[in-house]
Amino acid sequence: MGKGADTRERILEHATRMASRDGLAGLTLSGLAGELGLSKSGLFAHFGSKDALLVQVLEAAVQRFRDTVVRPALKAPRGRPRLTALFERWLAWGNDASMPGGCIFVAAAIELDDHPGPPRDFLVASQKEWIAALVRAAQLGVEAGHFRKDLDPEQLAFELYGLLLGYQHRFRLLQDPRASAMIHKAFQRLLDDSAA
Repeated sequence: MGKGADTRERILEHATRMASRDGLAGLTLSGLAGELGLSKSGLFAHFGSKDALLVQVLEAAVQRFRDTVVRPALKAPRGRPRLTALFERWLAWGNDASMPGGCIFVAAAIELDDHPGPPRDFLVASQKEWIAALVRAAQLGVEAGHFRKDLDPEQLAFELYGLLLGYQHRFRLLQDPRASAMIHKAFQRLLDDSAA
């Protein structure tokens, strides 16, 4: 990897942490340049615009999510074990110390939901991809005989996503120490209700 690519990777890694901590709106070219000891014009040369920077930060976060959550979970056997692995890795993702503000996608969804443009378009596409992966995991669970045949995989994915959003609210905003126990109990109930 060349010096330019190394610099770009370092910028994106730092920008992802900043976006997790300060939100996408708090991620500015001048603030990022200052924290990295780069000139604003040098940083601009790498990205060209704030929208381009935000899209690339989200792309880097999605790639990291795939590498740390999705790919390892896909090694688990199909059905309940795989859905559980996706759930546990997803929880760990939102609590990773390298993202001081929690799950960047949850924060970005709140910021971008009413702001059309390339960052929102990218986030929507990536979240649809993630939801489709959850739906597919549920479908495979039905096929494996772990979940009942009349299970609606999209409904299961919706409820699972809702659990995570509730957990993030309870854990991060309300700082409730019971949040982990509560989401695990709710997830177990969801699996039990879905069981064959």
